[in-house]
Amino acid sequence: MRRPRGGLWSNPDFLKLWTGQSISELGSQVSQLAIPWLAAVGLHASPIEFSLLGVLGFLPFILFALPAGVWVDRLRRRQILIVGDGARAVLLTLIPILWALGVLQIWHLLILQFVIGCFTVFFDVAYQSYLPALIEREHLVDGNSKLQLTVSVAQVGGPSMTGGLIATITAPYAIVVDAASFVVSTAFMLRMKHRETPPRYDANDPRPKMWPQVKEGLAWVLGNRQLRAIAGCTGTSNFFGQVLFAIFILYAVRVLHLSSVQLGVIFAVGSVGSIIGALLANRLQKRLGVGPAIVGYAVVFSCAGILFPLAPRSSPIPELMAGLALFGFASVAYNITQVSLRQAITPERLQGRMNAAMRWIVWGTIPLGTLTGGAIGQAVGLRAAMWVGAIGSIPVFLWVLLSPVRSIRTMPEPVVEPTPAEAELAGGLVEGTPLPGPAAADA
Repeated sequence: MRRPRGGLWSNPDFLKLWTGQSISELGSQVSQLAIPWLAAVGLHASPIEFSLLGVLGFLPFILFALPAGVWVDRLRRRQILIVGDGARAVLLTLIPILWALGVLQIWHLLILQFVIGCFTVFFDVAYQSYLPALIEREHLVDGNSKLQLTVSVAQVGGPSMTGGLIATITAPYAIVVDAASFVVSTAFMLRMKHRETPPRYDANDPRPKMWPQVKEGLAWVLGNRQLRAIAGCTGTSNFFGQVLFAIFILYAVRVLHLSSVQLGVIFAVGSVGSIIGALLANRLQKRLGVGPAIVGYAVVFSCAGILFPLAPRSSPIPELMAGLALFGFASVAYNITQVSLRQAITPERLQGRMNAAMRWIVWGTIPLGTLTGGAIGQAVGLRAAMWVGAIGSIPVFLWVLLSPVRSIRTMPEPVVEPTPAEAELAGGLVEGTPLPGPAAADA
C-alpha cells in the first residue's frame, strides 16, 4: 500500500487517528480529575483507598502487558484500538449510572478502574506499535510530536474545563464527557482505510507458543543497552513520581485547601510547559542530538518535583504551576524523543512486544509507587510522602547519562526487516535454537 507524499498532513489515515485521539485525550482529562475528586470528596476515600484507585488503574500493565504485546504482533492493531476505545466508553458510563441510582461505592470505582486499565493495556501497546506501520520512519518524531502536542493542549484546556464541569454538574456526571470522547475516537478509527496483514500460520508453520514470543520481546529490550537505560530511567522516575502524584490531589484538597477550580487552573497553566515541549522536541533533538536531548530532558524532570513540597501553604499556587510546567515540558519532550528512538531501532515484527515489555517495566512501577505514596501518606503524613517522591526523583537521570544513549546524535536508520526464516531463528522459534542473548540484541 503506497503512502501519500507530502508529509503527515497529506496522510488521511494519520489525520483521522490524530483527530480521534485529540478528542479522546480532551475527554480523558475530565476523568483524570473527576474520578479522583469523586473518590476524595463524594465517597470520602481514605488515603490508602485513594492510592488503591491509582494502583488498580495500572496493575493490568504488570499482569497483562507482556501477553498483550504478543497478541498485538499477531492481530490487526487497528481492531484492537477500536475495541479498546469502545469498551472504555461503556465502562465509564457505568459510573454516573451507579451514582444516579444512589448505590455507587468506592469498591465500584476500584473494580471499574481495574477493568478499564485492562483495555488500556491493549490499546496503548497497539497504539505505539501501529504508528510505525501507518507512517514512514523518518516521520516518527514528527508524528509522535503531533500526537503528544494534542495531549498537551488537552492538558491545558481539560483541567479548567473539568473544574467547571465538577462545579456545575458534579464529578460523576462530568465523566460522561470522557465516555462520549471515546465514542467519537472509535468513529474516526472505523473510517481509517489502512489495513495490516497479520502473520499467517498453516499446518506446516504452526503459530508459535506465547511464552517464547514473550521472552523474545523481553530479551530485545533488556539486551539492548539503549533500551535498557531508557527503561530504567523512565521506570524509576515513574515510581518516585507516583509517590508524589498519587496523593497530590488529596494533599491539595486537605492540606492546601484548594478548590476544584483552583486545581483546574493549576493543571491548565502548568501544562503550558507540555505544549512547549511538544512543539520544540523535534527542533531540540536536531540541534542538540538525540542522546544529549534525552539526557537534558531527564535532568529537568528529575529535579522539577522538588517544587511541590516546597510550595508554602499560604500561597502554593505559583510554585505548583512552575513545577508542573517544568515537569510537563521535560517529560513530554523526553517521551517524544525516546519513543521515536525505540520505534526506529526495533524491527516491525517486534514492535508490539518491545512496546509491551517497555510498558511492563516503566508502567509496572507506577502502582508500586502509588501504593508507597498512599502508605506513607497514611502512616506519616501527606507532606512527608511529597518529600519522599521529590527527593527520590532527583538522581533518575543517571540511567541515561551513564549509558550509550548520551552519544547518539541522529535518529538511527530504519531497521531492515528480516525474512521469515531469519525471524524464526532470531526469536528462537526453531527447535534447538536458543533465544538471543544481550550481545545479539545489541548488534
